[in-house]
Amino acid sequence: MIGFFVITLGPMLYSLYLSFTDFSMLAAPEWVGFDNYIKLFTNDPKYLDAVRVTLVYVLVSVPLQLAFALAVAMVLNRGLRGLSLYRSVYYLPSLIGASVAVAVLWRQMFGSNGLINQILDWFGIEGMSWIGNPETALGTLVILNVWTFGSPMVIFLAALRQVPQYLYEAAAVDGISRWGSFRHITLPMLSPIVLFNLILQMIGAFQAFTPAFVVSGGTGGPVNSTLFYTLYLYQRGFTGFQMGYASAMAWILFVVIALVTAVNFWFSKYWVHYDD
Repeated sequence: MIGFFVITLGPMLYSLYLSFTDFSMLAAPEWVGFDNYIKLFTNDPKYLDAVRVTLVYVLVSVPLQLAFALAVAMVLNRGLRGLSLYRSVYYLPSLIGASVAVAVLWRQMFGSNGLINQILDWFGIEGMSWIGNPETALGTLVILNVWTFGSPMVIFLAALRQVPQYLYEAAAVDGISRWGSFRHITLPMLSPIVLFNLILQMIGAFQAFTPAFVVSGGTGGPVNSTLFYTLYLYQRGFTGFQMGYASAMAWILFVVIALVTAVNFWFSKYWVHYDD
């Protein structure tokens, strides 16, 4: 309880207070009311860019990551020899995917002289700086997030092991195709796990920071194409010393994540099926 109040709740409440102040960390906070929130939506085009980039990143990368994780889990669920080795190899990117080292590696791979362009050169295709092009920079970070599919994959794999085999046998007897079995048996049985992974990965995507910071060098990329919400928050708070403004941004993000999570739970009653 002491840890919760001192390390978590206390700083959160203090940041809520700071969001209504002008605080540079060099002088005492000055109360400004709702000015920070008003400026965010009416007088900060860069903030709107950060919101747009983050929404695109969440809406594209999370579904792709979950689809890829489920596909790999279904392949591994067929009882491959050396399953534990494959499971460990696929899970490894999830352990190191958000690290600075991997983000630096990603920057080298998609740079103008990186591995991707070297491979394209073998086929006579002229490459480019993928992270330096505003049309492809965000896509490289989406690929990085999809690459860290190991965590949801392991959870999907465990859930697949719990699906009763007799359901598939009954479907085969009735002449249902593999796609029909997947649609009417696998997905409904996995729907609670899909919801669980969806919420976790969406929260993680909204809070993504390290890849964008390292790959773009902390600038937000060309034409703010990789200016994630958290990166812009960092720029305002720890580069521009506008801690009150950054606190307002943090609380807006907190409310958005809470609302998105609540909406997912509300819609889950239409597509999530439990044992009862």
